[in-house]
Formats: sequence, C-alpha cells, structure tokens
Amino acid sequence: METDKHFFYVLECVDGSYYAGYTNNLEKRLAAHNAGKGAKYTRAKGPVRMIHQEAFDTKPQAMKAEYAFKQLSKPQKVRYIAEGEKGTL
Repeated sequence: METDKHFFYVLECVDGSYYAGYTNNLEKRLAAHNAGKGAKYTRAKGPVRMIHQEAFDTKPQAMKAEYAFKQLSKPQKVRYIAEGEKGTL
C-alpha cells in the first residue's frame, strides 16, 4: 500500500552486504527485491531482509538520508543500524 510517507531503508543480502534504497511502499519494494525485480545489485544477492527503515515526510528528505548512509564505511553502517542513529546522517 502506497503511503504519504517516504522511506529510506536498508536490506541485508544473503552474502552479508547491505543495500540502501528509497520507497514509499516498504512491503511492495521488499517483495520486488526478493522476486528478483528490485535493484540489479540485489538480484544476485537474494534473498534479502529488511534490517532498517526510517520514515520521512518528503521524498527529498528520505533520499538525502539514503545518500548519506551510502557515504559511510561498512563499520559506520553497522554502528548506525545497531544504534538507530536517526537524524545524525
């Protein structure tokens, strides 16, 4: 179900790598990734599971959080997810 919220989300792939993305429908997007119809990156690394999500009021806010997360090193990403550092990207 599409909502008026916009989400930045992180998936953990079967190989332990992370994939960060944006959507306005978390369930549909996760299903697409696991059906091999999501991002090219996750097609070869499935199944995936959602390990983090943050809701925003606007698409630009969510996409800014996604971009900032992608700039982190893997240890920083692990810590961000573990500590739930929303708003500190």
